Amino acid sequence: MDDFELNPDFFKPPAFQPAEALQRLRRELRATGLTEREGRFERQGQALLRDLAVSADGTMLTLSLARRLARTPEWQPRSLRDSAQLRDLLAEVKQRLAAAREDD
Repeated sequence: MDDFELNPDFFKPPAFQPAEALQRLRRELRATGLTEREGRFERQGQALLRDLAVSADGTMLTLSLARRLARTPEWQPRSLRDSAQLRDLLAEVKQRLAAAREDD
């Protein structure tokens, strides 16, 4: 019976790795058609994300997201502490890009 005891950590999601999340985020942003230039991700010269960095303590990913694509955007600071927040951010970026394409 000891072989079949449940491990309480079995259902726990893997620990968030900000450095790996940063690589994934950059890869996904390039896949959406954004260009990385001088620490910012932009489309046709209009910035959408900037200041991508792992926090000093290595537990979160920090960045700034523009409210909308613009040459001089209004920045909103964000901190990502888990993979779910990263997925939500990517979904939000894709929505903002789709909205910008409709406006064009």
